[in-house]
Formats: sequence, structure tokens, C-alpha cells
Amino acid sequence: MLIIGLDYHPSFQQIAFVNTETGECGERRLEHGDQEAERFYRKLKEGGVSVRVGMEATGHARWFERLMAELGFELWIGDPAQIKAKRVRKQKTDRQDAQLILTLLMENRFPKVWVPSVENRDLRQLLWHRHRLVQMRTRVMNQLQAVAMNEGLRRKKGLWSKSGRAQLESFLLAPWATRRRRDLLELLDQLTRSITELSTAIEQEGKKRPEVVRLMTHPGVGPLTGLAFVLIIGPPERFRCGKQIGSYLGLIPCEDSSAGKQRLGHISKQGNSLLRFLLVEAAQIAVRDDPNWRRKYVHLAMRRERRIAKVAMARKLAICLYWMLRKEWNYQQLLKFGSHAGQLETGHGVE
Repeated sequence: MLIIGLDYHPSFQQIAFVNTETGECGERRLEHGDQEAERFYRKLKEGGVSVRVGMEATGHARWFERLMAELGFELWIGDPAQIKAKRVRKQKTDRQDAQLILTLLMENRFPKVWVPSVENRDLRQLLWHRHRLVQMRTRVMNQLQAVAMNEGLRRKKGLWSKSGRAQLESFLLAPWATRRRRDLLELLDQLTRSITELSTAIEQEGKKRPEVVRLMTHPGVGPLTGLAFVLIIGPPERFRCGKQIGSYLGLIPCEDSSAGKQRLGHISKQGNSLLRFLLVEAAQIAVRDDPNWRRKYVHLAMRRERRIAKVAMARKLAICLYWMLRKEWNYQQLLKFGSHAGQLETGHGVE
């Protein structure tokens, strides 16, 4: 078998390789622009050599992953933080990075991570696309609010009603201000149509999956949050307990404790930013709509502060959804059979 340690960059890759049968070893720099890298791997395929490639998790490498799948080569994706922790020398070069990955592969110490399927990744693009369009629409709406306030109109959400928009369009503005208002309104209409289409697609995808439908029985959880949780968490068996979910999503505080002194900071934010955002939003809806969640939130907010309470409720929601996903429970079954059954009704919940 040919084992390759790969340090990937968008324009090139540095490799270090060892043939376990012949003992041959070496290193090369392969350019991407002139398809040198693709020719190199296709030549290995023609030679009938079994190949295992290890690389750090990184972006802009979809084409390379598709190439490895097409050629039938093993591609191992590693955790960059764990790989970095195994680097002893303070010097860092592309060659040394490739050699380190090769060494970890040869010694069976490579920190391999779970890689989602192609379908999973494509559906994530749907979620991210809608999320970015919503952010763009918010910026457009803020600019239109500024236009209205400059003309003495402050209606907040009422500006997007029929009467509010009619008022906004009725202002007599200077030529370029008129052009700006017209373009912003056109952008707003176009973005709203696109977001509506994407929201419908997300709802349809959620209905196809029983696990998403079960998660939607939880207060505050809709198709977007449910589908995002299922896609990003993946197989729930990857996690031994609910506490690991909070760590995986970056909803636990940073810690620098030593000598009996505990020092906690802000949340780590090391997980998926989209799912973390959706969980915070969904937790606030659950707090608003469900008396039990509201009681727990008020208790936390009085002990600490509202911002901390919001994050704590988001972490609580993530753990609840994890157990619903793992045990194939709906919300009522979670209340009945959860690890702290009945405590949600008294304001404690599943931990």
C-alpha cells in the first residue's frame, strides 16, 4: 500500500509518501492549476497501487475529495487541532506538515474525523444559502429603515406592512436617494422571494425525514432547526452522552483552571456557527411559548444575566434534541422517559 501524507493548499499540495511493500519513500509538490496533481493520482490508479491519503480538514477541497472517490482511494480526514497538538518542533513548513501527517498515518495515531455524505453536504448548502440570504435581506431592511427615519418616519416592523411601504415609497427624495430607495426595494422583493422558495424546500426536506419530524415536536423547533441538527450532528452514536453535544457545538465556556482555581471564560464557539445560531433562536421561541422553559429561563436570568441564560437554554435545547434523536423519541416521550424524567415540568430538564 502507498500511504500519503498531504498538506493541502488551494493552489497546490505538498505530499510525503511511503510504499509499505517496497519501502520506497519520497516527497513532492503538486500544483493544482495545471492539473499536475490530478495526473499524478490517475497515474497511481493506472499502476494498480492501493492508496491511502491523509489530510487535515480544510476548505476548498471538494474537487480533490471527488477525485479520490472516483479513483477508489482511501481518504482520511484528520482533526487539525489534534494534528497541530502532535507537532513537537516550533518550526513549521509545508514539508514538515506533510511528514507529520505521514508519520501519524504510519503509527496509527492519525486523528480521523467523521465525514458527512455528499447528500448531507449538499443539503447543508441549502441551509447556508438561506441563512446568508436572510442576513443580506436584514442589511437591506436596515438601510430602508434609515431612509425612512431620515424622513421622520419610524415605524419599526410596521414599515413592512402595506401602509408602511406605501409611506416609504411616497417620500419625495433627491434623485440619487430615489435611485437608492428603488434599488433597495427591488433587492428586498427579490430576496424575499428567494428566501420563501428556500424555506419551502427546507420544509419539504424535513418532512422526508422521520427524525426531523420528531424533533419538530419540541417547542421552538421548526423544519430549519430540526434539519440542521440532524445534518450537522450526524449519527448520534458518535457521542457518548449529551454533555459532549454542548462541547461539540461550542456552547460550553472556555476554561483555564489550575491549582484548584477554576477560571471560566466566554463560550468556546468551536462548533458549527449556523447550528449554534439556530439553537439560540429556537431556545428563545421555546422560552416564549412553553411555560416550563420560561420558568427555567427566568430562574437563570435572575441568577446570572439574560445573555448567559439564552446560551444556557440553547445548550439545554441541544441536549434535549440529542436524546430525542438518539432514542427516537418525540417531545412527550422525552418528558416521560428522559434521563431526568418529569424534571422539565419542575423547571430542571434533561442534562
